[in-house]
Amino acid sequence: MIAITREDPMRRLFPFLVACAVLCSAVAVGQKKQRARDLGIPFEGTPGEWNAITDVKGVEVGYTTIIEGSGKLVRGKGPVRTGVTAIFPKGKDFRDRVFGAWFTLNGNGEMTGTTWLEESGSLGSPVLITNTHSVGVVRDAVIEWGAMKGTGEGYSGDFSLPVVAETWDGGLNDINGFHVKKEHVFHALDNAVSGPIAEGNVGGGTGMIAHGFKGGTGTASRMLEEQDGGYTVGVLVQANYGSRELLRIAGVPVGKEITDLRPKRGAAPEGTGSIIVVLATDAPLLPHQLKRIVTRVALGIGVMGGRGENSSGDIFIAFSTANPEVAKTKGLATLTMLPNERMNPLFRAAVDATEEAIVNAMIAAETMVGINGNTVYAIPHDRLKEVLKKYNRLVN
Repeated sequence: MIAITREDPMRRLFPFLVACAVLCSAVAVGQKKQRARDLGIPFEGTPGEWNAITDVKGVEVGYTTIIEGSGKLVRGKGPVRTGVTAIFPKGKDFRDRVFGAWFTLNGNGEMTGTTWLEESGSLGSPVLITNTHSVGVVRDAVIEWGAMKGTGEGYSGDFSLPVVAETWDGGLNDINGFHVKKEHVFHALDNAVSGPIAEGNVGGGTGMIAHGFKGGTGTASRMLEEQDGGYTVGVLVQANYGSRELLRIAGVPVGKEITDLRPKRGAAPEGTGSIIVVLATDAPLLPHQLKRIVTRVALGIGVMGGRGENSSGDIFIAFSTANPEVAKTKGLATLTMLPNERMNPLFRAAVDATEEAIVNAMIAAETMVGINGNTVYAIPHDRLKEVLKKYNRLVN
């Protein structure tokens, strides 16, 4: 990651440096940081190879992370702590559709494109996440990117109505400075990759706060047993929600045990913010079944201590990469469907992966100082382990 300051005499090279910063961010996608399981935090279920949404074959994730400046807020100049996250259901050359569904636990937030998603039952664009005041520019940039790639040819309802979601980072970021530009969106899209992906202060999650600690981007996955179909469920979260008092990790009331290290200088009142969850699976589910599974995401947030507070936008989307004839426009499409009676393992996987993805976001996040010196602390790994050990919930 490269921080670009407004005072730099090389500012005239800003477009080049932005491209370089994005490239470095993409290279850093697979860099190793501690995750929840590395600390000995126990979770239910079996993760996939990377314990990430990218364990669902074809899914790719790209980031642009923008960190610039420090000190007093000067609107339009920073400090900047924001970014963009892009998730492709079937890779960057996506010219397809997949079945999808969405659900809102509390609607104080935004996810564009959901009217058509609800109507058609299908998703024909990548899913992007950013900050609240950048939804418009990100939406427009996705459409432009699709037009340049020719991905919207023949069907305007896909890339013309993209899914873009947001959470608020105004406690750390110059959110009214509108620092996310279309070039940032293009690079997040162009640099999306499979395999292990970065977590914490990256992409759209750069300036986010969760349960009074530094939050951000997190991911996890679950592999079903062979007798349950051997399917994969992957989740990516942008966690920016919740109060400290209610925080529970592995069933332990961590928020009641670690009561200090509160955000300084009014970075964000507790219980405010939002959480966006993207769920992918290779199980052959129809839209109404994806609606069922996406609602279970809320249970994973509830396990962590989220309560869908009034000012929190808790919005989720799910898609299935199965059924390759979803985009068929002539004749009859041949589809497969998992019986409803076999969905319980998927429900459990959705809950468990959501819980772990949120914890991974918090474990990977680092303490951040933003506008006006506002400080949000990362959850202290050593103290967290002590608390889990006290409750006999530490694996190692």
